[in-house]
Amino acid sequence: MHRFIRLSVLLMGLFAVASSYAADAPLPAPMTEDDLGPAIEQPIEFPHNRHAGLRNPDDPTNSDPLKGGMEINCMYCHTFARRSAVAGIPPLQKCIGCHQSIDTVRDKPRIKKLFEYWDAKKPVPWKKVHDLPDFVRFNHERHIKRFIFQQNRPVQEACGYCHGDVKTMTVARRSKLLSMGWCVTCHEKEHLVTAEGGIPVGNQAYWYSMHKPPVDPSGIVKAKGPNDCSVCHK
Repeated sequence: MHRFIRLSVLLMGLFAVASSYAADAPLPAPMTEDDLGPAIEQPIEFPHNRHAGLRNPDDPTNSDPLKGGMEINCMYCHTFARRSAVAGIPPLQKCIGCHQSIDTVRDKPRIKKLFEYWDAKKPVPWKKVHDLPDFVRFNHERHIKRFIFQQNRPVQEACGYCHGDVKTMTVARRSKLLSMGWCVTCHEKEHLVTAEGGIPVGNQAYWYSMHKPPVDPSGIVKAKGPNDCSVCHK
């Protein structure tokens, strides 16, 4: 009996000490829109501004990499975005397929490094920049089909909503918060869910609360994104 009392007193003392320490410990700083995580250092400095950047109207030959890009479609390299949950990283073979025929940049350090991986038969160990928690399920295909193939929005506009203005970046950097509240804010906006004229597109139950919205007088159906937890958390 006395042993039980002594053990109870000891546990109560430990709990009091732990509670006091927790009360005095500094609270973690809240995440803000500016707190986007560290810049990711990649094995090769891939110049997105040169590949996806806008062409220089004053230079029809597009010869100066500092004054214009090639306007390459995002999905040319990230081919999985339109047909799977992930956007995907282009295989090294795709990079070499272009650069083996471009002699003007062959002596650049980043291109030399690219061919070093190719000659060694090793993939480039790219590091993930937009990394969501494992319990979050984001489907690229569904968003790409909705905004690019159904609404005909420009690719860079649709991709840039989450990834930022990549065409102005060298190494890609996280530029949006990508928190749950940030995603929910987008889902609360009204988006087209059918083609012009009220014709259903794909018969997807992709509307708020899973109920098909009414057609407005113009024949275009607009609705909010899904708000069910199971859509994003599987």
